Order: sequence, then C-alpha cells, then structure tokens
Amino acid sequence: MKLIAVAIVGAAAIASAQQSDAWLQWSPARAESIGKAAYVRGRVGGIFDGRLLKTERAYNYKLAATWMTPDVIRATARMLQVTERITDDQARALVAEAEKAGDTVVMVEIDPREGSGVIPNDWAAFLQADVTDLEEPRAVRGQDTPRLREVKALAGVLRRNYDYDRFWVVFPLKDGDGKPLFTASDTHAELVVRIFEKEGRVRWPIPDSVRQRSE
Repeated sequence: MKLIAVAIVGAAAIASAQQSDAWLQWSPARAESIGKAAYVRGRVGGIFDGRLLKTERAYNYKLAATWMTPDVIRATARMLQVTERITDDQARALVAEAEKAGDTVVMVEIDPREGSGVIPNDWAAFLQADVTDLEEPRAVRGQDTPRLREVKALAGVLRRNYDYDRFWVVFPLKDGDGKPLFTASDTHAELVVRIFEKEGRVRWPIPDSVRQRSE
C-alpha cells in the first residue's frame, strides 16, 4: 500500500509539473493574444485640456499600461523562446527572474501631449479594486523600479512605441494593514496614474493567478 501511495503522489507531482509548464507549448499566436489582452490605453487629464494651462506642463498625457500577470510573463517568455530559439530551461529562467520583481508589476507608458513634454519625477501610480462609489477603495501605491527595464520577460509582447516613456511599477498585493488588495467578490482592478493635479484610469479583469497571490 505504501508503494502505491508513493506512486500516486509521484504521478500527481508529474502531472502538476506538466500542467504548470503547458505555456512552453503555447503557439506564438496564443502567446501574443494573451500579452495583447493585458495592454490597455487611457489618458491622464481631460481631452479638451488646452493651451490655457501653464506651458511648462503638458496639456494632458497619453497613457498605456500592461499588467504583467503570471500568464503575461509566460506569454512574453514564450515569444522570446520562439524568436530567440532559447531552450525550455532558459525560458523558465526568464519567468523566474521576472517573478522575483515583486508581488505584481505594471508596465506604465506615458506620452506628454504638447506643452513641455516633461513627465515630473513625482508622478504616482496606484492599484486598487474597481469598486462602487459606495465602497471604500482599497489602494496601494506602486514603486517605479527602473532596473526592471533589463528583465526581458517584463517587456510585454508588443513592439515598442518610442513616443512613450516606459516605467516598470511594482505593487504589493496587500495593503498597509496586511489585508488582500483583491477579494473573491472583486472582478476588476484599476490603475490610477496621477500627474500634477490630473488623473487617468485604466482597468482589467482580475485573473485568478493574481487573486490567489493577493489572498
């Protein structure tokens, strides 16, 4: 009986490992689709903000963001594996490197519209559950982490648009009281980017892989 139990446990471990490595078999089309689904666009400031504002500031800012969820990290690594002809172990290493960055990472891209074209150093990004106006928002502030620019699996699957400045922002998945950022009842996450007195928002469905990490 003991040998049978060991065999069952061993078989379950092998099946689990095979399932966790399923992304290594994703087609390029599937990997690209997963990566693109995490890319959203918005704007910081109103569409009609214009030249009455101070000229040392941009009138408003184009905003794009990619949520580097576990699936998006794997999709990026898989695309790199295909294009650069790297091995499975090298692709796994890319994923491991990316997941050491922090609880969760959002690649934020900002393009100033006219004005000075300068993005101030004190701009801020917050991640929160997208809740109703009657609920108290649970939000955490992100930390801009320039060194993550060198982490290949955090670059996303899309070709770089050089009109935008890119920032890699790391967010905790628990608030200051140690409570999960996302609960079972939350369906969407919202990124809030604040530049001077202007704010922009984009949102995504919360994937189970992130919700589990939050809990």
